[in-house]
Amino acid sequence: MTRLALDRALPAAWIDEVFEQNRQRQYPRELLFSSVVELMTLVTLGLRPSLHAAARKMADRLPVSLAALYAKVKRTEPGLLRALVRGSAERLAPVMAGLDMEPSLPGWQVRIIDGNHLPASEKRLAPLRGLRGAALPGHTVVVYDPDSTLVCDIVACEDAYESERVAAAELIDSAQPGQAWIGDRHFCTEVLLSGLQTRGAGFIVREHAKHPRLKEAGAWSGPVAIETGRVREQSIVLASEGHAASRPWRRIEITLDAPTESGDTHIMLWSNLPAQVEAATLARLYRKRWRIEGMFGRLESVLHSEVKTLGHPRAALLGFAVAVLAYNVLSLLKAVTEHAHRSTHPELDVSTYHLAVEIVSGYEAMIMLLPAEHLPCADDDPGHLLQRLLRLARGLNPRQLASSKRGPQKSRTQAGYVDAATARSHVSTARVIEKAEQRR
Repeated sequence: MTRLALDRALPAAWIDEVFEQNRQRQYPRELLFSSVVELMTLVTLGLRPSLHAAARKMADRLPVSLAALYAKVKRTEPGLLRALVRGSAERLAPVMAGLDMEPSLPGWQVRIIDGNHLPASEKRLAPLRGLRGAALPGHTVVVYDPDSTLVCDIVACEDAYESERVAAAELIDSAQPGQAWIGDRHFCTEVLLSGLQTRGAGFIVREHAKHPRLKEAGAWSGPVAIETGRVREQSIVLASEGHAASRPWRRIEITLDAPTESGDTHIMLWSNLPAQVEAATLARLYRKRWRIEGMFGRLESVLHSEVKTLGHPRAALLGFAVAVLAYNVLSLLKAVTEHAHRSTHPELDVSTYHLAVEIVSGYEAMIMLLPAEHLPCADDDPGHLLQRLLRLARGLNPRQLASSKRGPQKSRTQAGYVDAATARSHVSTARVIEKAEQRR
């Protein structure tokens, strides 16, 4: 199943074609860009601990030196990464569409936008070795489809200090009519919201405290009760002279029964969705924004999206982008497996982690044992490929792949400030456990 999905999402010939169409200063010689993506995929799937180890394992098929490989990796252009993610998602979308998933908002395609900052890398680069502070290799702004569970688009930023709002403005060109974009307060800017409006897309964005400024606001409607509190709405008009909305914008106020972790009891949302979409529906839909946070968590824990040995920004961003490509493949396999066992296990929720463990345990052996001419190839017809994946998925044991349900998290008191001597102190775990058992 994994081989078929990878062959559909990331065929080598297609990757090299995307490279040729989107490259700026790079050019292919002995080393094809598809080989670079293949090596990085082995790292993100956990089949190799590092890019260096993957290259040494493939030394007989690698036509260049390790130095040349790293030189190509650190020159990967951000625009190429975006083209890869967008194109791969478009290749998988027709296969995913055959599963007839229930939309979050009927008649609309939901898109969630959020930023993800890569953690500090190891200081292997010469300019970083004398620094005491953390070395941040960059960040990305990601567009996620919660219905198909596919990452649709990314913008890679080499400068870790670059504003997410600046990067988000580059995503306006990918918005389409019939889409509803959901974002946090960072993306409540006139440039982004007006750009989505011009493209015919809708939005649900949390209100920023300072901008954009309003010219006028209408009367509040009567409150409506929802699961988490009460909701009311009003019409709004921006103070900008160039603002001419084709449909009125709305402000939605959510009064929460219980405050958020940051202590907020009121949440304000802006939206340009038509009046047929009720305020209560918009409030419930905004809660789906947290699904992208879960996706980022799985990228970090299930896939090795944060390769700390890659200190150069472009190399680190390449590792993250390839992890996104692998995540989309896992999302397809997860959805297919759940659909294949729906009749016998209607509540099945396949764990992405256990699915990745299953793949890692057998994928490399299959590649080594089967000659290249006997490896499965994906069908050009999305419908035929989906049926083939479903037949294979029925042979899986759903109990081995099901996610484990956890109980509600208990609140923990955070440890306060302590002096350096206390922070460096240590204890014997065995003795601590022994004392605890004696007290019990």
